[in-house]
Amino acid sequence: MSFQHTLLAAALCVLAPLAALAAPFAYVPNEGSATLSVIDTATDQVVAEIPVGKKPRGTVISLDGKTAYVSDQPNNQLVMVDLVARKAAGNIALGESPEGVGMSPDGRWVAAAVEETNDVAFIDTRTNKKSFVVKVRGKNPEHAVFSPDGKFVFVSAEEGEAVNVINFATRKDVAQIPVGARPRGIGFSIDGKQAFVAAENSNEVYVIDAVKFVVLTTIKAGLRSNGISVHPDGKRVFVSNGGDASVSVIDIASGSITATIGVGQRPWNMALTPDGKKLYVACGRAGVVSVIDTESNTKLTDIAVGKLPWGVVIR
Repeated sequence: MSFQHTLLAAALCVLAPLAALAAPFAYVPNEGSATLSVIDTATDQVVAEIPVGKKPRGTVISLDGKTAYVSDQPNNQLVMVDLVARKAAGNIALGESPEGVGMSPDGRWVAAAVEETNDVAFIDTRTNKKSFVVKVRGKNPEHAVFSPDGKFVFVSAEEGEAVNVINFATRKDVAQIPVGARPRGIGFSIDGKQAFVAAENSNEVYVIDAVKFVVLTTIKAGLRSNGISVHPDGKRVFVSNGGDASVSVIDIASGSITATIGVGQRPWNMALTPDGKKLYVACGRAGVVSVIDTESNTKLTDIAVGKLPWGVVIR
């Protein structure tokens, strides 16, 4: 090997771990400005604004980090965004008024909750085409979230006061779990045995046995609780309180709130960095994403994004 090749090999050995440690991007769909804001989580700066449809809402990112799937509510479609070129790269027709979307653990399937037709559309990411649709009993489904093992999809029914459960293998709605008024965000425990559901109008988080499909307990949250994020340490759940401009921290073991952190107006959907050190909270009325240090439970900063940010996704 030449001296030049030796130097190149050495440089690559140094750069490879640095690249692996690079902070991820956070993506923020903005309903009011029809854009996807891109935040560098290393600097907490917006580095790009990508035009997406008319009213982008639910967003997931492919496992390779190259494609975003974003629901576009007025156009009844799922927009595919090339995150390398940072531009829209096609769309997939859905039903009327799609909202929240979820991705299967293996990255193959995107589930889109479709409000007006009361169903969940499933898109195969190998073909980027709608493969099948499952009707749910709950009215006005908002979020569709895969269980960690990929066997079930939990669907919050805004006007049904229930969470519906889809068996992915049989493609059927197999259970309906009564919860409080206007259920919104859904998150799962790390082991997949429990689900946490925020009920906005009852200001509670419902803890559900994700195996038996029954409510185990309820936890009083802040005013108009809606977004849910489960910390990767498996010990904490974060819930955004839209009416209180705050985020509450729930200790899973005790079922008690251990901290409440002030954020921007109308906090909505949220996402944690993979290491769990920072929580990014979309604050719709404030037009910002509030960043929380999850170790000290303090707000670090507010990042100005587009109008009416709906949520955050981090890959």
